[in-house]
Amino acid sequence: MATTAPYGSWKSPITTDLIVSGAVGLGQIALDGDDVYWVEMRPSEGGRMVIVRRGGDGTTVDVTPEPYSVRTRVHEYGGGAFVVADSVVFFSNFASQRMYRQDPGSEPRAITPDAPMRYADGVLDAGRGRIICVREDHSGEGEPVNAIVAVDAEGVNPQETLFAGSDFCAAPRLSPDGNRLAWLSWNHPNMPWDGTFLLLADIRANGSLEEPQTIAGSPDESVSQPLWSPEGELYFASDRNGWWNLYRWRDGEIQPVMEMEAEFARPQWVFDPAAYGFLDGGRIACSYVQRGVWNMGIIDIDTGVLTRLDLPYSEMGRGEIRCSGNRIVFSAGAPDKPMSLMSLDVTTGAVETLQQAHELEVDSAYLSAPEPVEFETTDGMTAHAFYYPPRNPDFAAPEGERPPLLVKSHGGPTAAASTALDLGIQFWTSRGFGVVDVNYGGSTGYGTEYRRRLNGTWGLVDVDDCVNAARFLAARGDADLERLAIDGGSAGGYTTLAALTFHDVFRAGASYYGVSDLEALAKETHKFESRYLDSLVGPYPERRDLYVERSPINHTHLLSCPLLLLQGLEDEIVPPNQAEMMFEAVKAKGLPTAYVPFEGEQHGFRRSENIKRALEAELYFYSRVFGFDLADVVEGVEIENLAYGPL
Repeated sequence: MATTAPYGSWKSPITTDLIVSGAVGLGQIALDGDDVYWVEMRPSEGGRMVIVRRGGDGTTVDVTPEPYSVRTRVHEYGGGAFVVADSVVFFSNFASQRMYRQDPGSEPRAITPDAPMRYADGVLDAGRGRIICVREDHSGEGEPVNAIVAVDAEGVNPQETLFAGSDFCAAPRLSPDGNRLAWLSWNHPNMPWDGTFLLLADIRANGSLEEPQTIAGSPDESVSQPLWSPEGELYFASDRNGWWNLYRWRDGEIQPVMEMEAEFARPQWVFDPAAYGFLDGGRIACSYVQRGVWNMGIIDIDTGVLTRLDLPYSEMGRGEIRCSGNRIVFSAGAPDKPMSLMSLDVTTGAVETLQQAHELEVDSAYLSAPEPVEFETTDGMTAHAFYYPPRNPDFAAPEGERPPLLVKSHGGPTAAASTALDLGIQFWTSRGFGVVDVNYGGSTGYGTEYRRRLNGTWGLVDVDDCVNAARFLAARGDADLERLAIDGGSAGGYTTLAALTFHDVFRAGASYYGVSDLEALAKETHKFESRYLDSLVGPYPERRDLYVERSPINHTHLLSCPLLLLQGLEDEIVPPNQAEMMFEAVKAKGLPTAYVPFEGEQHGFRRSENIKRALEAELYFYSRVFGFDLADVVEGVEIENLAYGPL
């Protein structure tokens, strides 16, 4: 029989040791003949990024030797850190940001100079013996300079600049015959999900480019994922009709390939996304999201018919898939399945698991399934979320007690909540917390209009939606109004801080490397996001009043509940002073607060010991301020202004 115990104090088999044990992050995928390559982020190795190869014979080996870590810092968020052809791997090494060549059986050797340059999103131009890629040059004064360049595959000849002049560029893609190059470009203040241009140029005999022509895009049209078909036609995703749908360039005009109320792309935070690819027989394999849930399908190019594949997945990670012949390799997950790298034979229907984010066996009785919820928010609008109720078969709460609720505000803010099995969420629900993961206005997966709800309203719409999600569940009887908490990382950390400061709904919160001072962020952050706030808040300094008005650091007098801050000390995106200023201000006010800094961590925690420490610190913090006993002994945190237990 279930033991009666207060919510929050339930003993769970989903421990922090279990969560970090053997866990890996799954990243970029590439195909080379019958071989599949992918990147694993390994917390147990200090967050090292390793290329892994699965051979056609089923053997799996690490390609990247220690101490190399395959991660580029172009745009700081990276992506597209390696390219492989005929078993030769070219990759960016994190420590030096130089590009390396690794031949089979040989040690990596640098093919770019020891200089303040970064490289990403490469494609092999085999006929000319070079890698065409994005280079970010940090050698000059002011902002780094982005360009499309050619890097000699042997590292002998000097680099050649093929395209420059725009603030940003991405996705250089070579036609099958090697005679044309397509790529994306955009300029401040746009982010790539606001508006981009798709350019196309012929390649001269000497390898340089003819004058490019603009195929698609505008400051208000987001084009992404250019990809050549085997027949040499250029395909791409565009939100020209209000959704990221698929189009092609044929006979000098843009033609729709698949138009529907679904997204065939994600915001391009990282390089080398690919939500579609070409199969034999004139077919396109694609992943797409509708109302926050991902699907996979096959488009017949001639008929334009999309056939949804009956697969047990609801989340597609980065939406990334790779295709060859009749094979699709993709990353996917579901509420009862962790993110996994899968291979699907579309002829036989056979599915093979190549790798999982973790191989832990957790009894499904302890897993809380997400319930999609829609709720009314400010101005009569509708917002979306996934609600996870408390679940643990070994325990029941005292009669009449309602559970504490943890509201999660995702980062980005142009991102989306995932429905894949997340042991970080199950950590809470199996202890007696309810969790609601909010897809506030501005999130991806609900069309361009929904995504642009945040334009000019960051710190308002997102906050209101998180507040109203909590109120909705409390009114439904699923949460204790006196034990509402909120957490989030990065932009989600800002939403958390703003919700705690400008609303009196939450009783505690935790900010993971969150923004407390919008003005400081506008002045200090890296190039990629340096003008992002122009659209989210307003042009700076012209609308400095909005930056001051919406910055939690300027209004700590309104804050009235405990706050936990967790911060990587090497964060270049949200510098540590953002958390430190907030901590000192809250401490001076006399509110319970704690600050947990992490040496060696950047934007996001990658080391297993730090992932464990952060989760346990947040649980300990809530146990003290909400007044419940913990079932397990965890390392505490020093909470300022809380000397005698719970409030």
